[in-house]
Amino acid sequence: MTTKETTVKDQVRQFVNEELATARGIASVGDDESLIENGVVDSLGIFRLVTFLEENFGVRIGDEEISADNLQSVNTIEQFVLRKSRR
Repeated sequence: MTTKETTVKDQVRQFVNEELATARGIASVGDDESLIENGVVDSLGIFRLVTFLEENFGVRIGDEEISADNLQSVNTIEQFVLRKSRR
């Protein structure tokens, strides 16, 4: 699949489920589930997630933007990336 064939949400969901959740023994994560509260991401997971977003969507994420508000769930990450992409 190329970037044009999948949505931001699809790509984020796939990364979260395949790279983060599975490594912690979590089968899958719903789009509204808290990644932090459910133990899907820890500090290393946040770093990997931010790197994935920057590399795949061409956005620059500042340290002050790495927060639960922006990285709470698949849905909030999608909205964050879309906001960043419009700038």
